[in-house]
Amino acid sequence: MFENVKKVLVEELHVNADSVTPDAELIADLGINSLDLADFVYSCEEKFNIEISDDDLGGFTTVGDIVAYLEKKVG
Repeated sequence: MFENVKKVLVEELHVNADSVTPDAELIADLGINSLDLADFVYSCEEKFNIEISDDDLGGFTTVGDIVAYLEKKVG
């Protein structure tokens, strides 16, 4: 799942691939703003055929948080 998330971050948001680690913070390390995050969420919803609520979105601080969330949702 990490590789899938990394691919979306790199391809959709043009994040430096070397910067994407499970511990990388979305804002502090990757420079993702709220608009970028909305685009990312939309891409994940489409790719994994899931829905991510705004409440769940607030819990995303690191790449690892997203990976863990998606693993639970996708199964």
